[in-house]
Amino acid sequence: MVDVATLGTFAVAAAASLFMAWAIGAGSSGSTPFAPAVGANAISVMRAGFIVGILGFAGAVLQGANVSEAVGNELVRNVVLSPEAATIGLTIAAALVAIGVFAGYPIATAFTVTGAVIGVGLAMGGAPAWAKYQEIAALWILTPFVGGGLAYAIARLLRDEPIPERYLIIGLAAIIGAIVANIEFAVLGPADAGGASVAVATGELLPGPQLVGVAVTTAVIMALWAGMLALDLRTDLDRGERHFLLILGALVAFSAGGSQVGLAIGPLIPLSGDLEIPLLALLFGGGFGLLLGSWTGAPRMIKAISQDYSSLGPRRSIAALMPSFAIAQTAVLYGIPVSFNEIIVSSIIGSGYAAAGAGGGGGVSAQKMGYTVLAWVLSLALSLGVSYVGYVAVDALIL
Repeated sequence: MVDVATLGTFAVAAAASLFMAWAIGAGSSGSTPFAPAVGANAISVMRAGFIVGILGFAGAVLQGANVSEAVGNELVRNVVLSPEAATIGLTIAAALVAIGVFAGYPIATAFTVTGAVIGVGLAMGGAPAWAKYQEIAALWILTPFVGGGLAYAIARLLRDEPIPERYLIIGLAAIIGAIVANIEFAVLGPADAGGASVAVATGELLPGPQLVGVAVTTAVIMALWAGMLALDLRTDLDRGERHFLLILGALVAFSAGGSQVGLAIGPLIPLSGDLEIPLLALLFGGGFGLLLGSWTGAPRMIKAISQDYSSLGPRRSIAALMPSFAIAQTAVLYGIPVSFNEIIVSSIIGSGYAAAGAGGGGGVSAQKMGYTVLAWVLSLALSLGVSYVGYVAVDALIL
């Protein structure tokens, strides 16, 4: 039987987790996915905040398990986070992210939460999980170069038009279709396997080798995506571009929910075992917090990213969202916490430089980006240090 003290400490930790989910929804998860679309005038700020909240909730429930498990169990070795440690870490991280939201600067949530969890874990006597840190650092360091580089290349292709723009966009739609066919959903696979993709689930039903079935399914989905967009572009090129841009924003918003919910509920996972609370219930709670944050606090950050960093048109916005979706799904697949601010902002920079290099007028504020990078670095160091000291202080005074 669970005692009252355990329930009380879990309730406090859950409240801190909900606060963290709200801060994430108001910041990176709620603001970044549709920021390029808002910058391209394809959707209004308020409508973007409303839609991204719903899509983020869906992503949290259907794809949130991998990152949640990683944040809860893989960042520190030899210890299990206590309710007190989870509460201290989540509260400090959420406070830092909330400060960034209201100050108008995109604090990297993954940096902040990762630093906070590591800080309290080490303060409890845990050992660094160096192998996991290497995976995380590799993704964080490569994201600006891969995301910005791909966005630059796509933007130049769309601007220079070595082949007609209509066919380039159809080709990009086919690539997105291939990714969608192969991303994992929790509802499609065994519970202990973390889910399966549409291509894998369908491939198992087709006769012949599974690999052939996966390839056939992927090809069919690619053709469907390309065909539907081709019909739309044929009617009206500009309208078709805007529709494709909104679809990309929706996919990135869904991916944001699948990744960012783990930053909010991950520390609760070690605590939920004693109370026999299923992971799905935590995902629903975290997704609800993301939704509230998106609806109440995201518009401010959407405006900051879409207008303060670069003046985007539909083509450059498409170029920014394409690599963002791919990188986000890679992080979800491997259970690596990732900052959507870092992904989107680096992609916006890449597409912005493509336009500037070709004589476009949408430059990027170097001063603004300098402050943003500094905020990212400081958020990791500050959250780790403050969480470590905070846990040691509370442990000495109360625990």
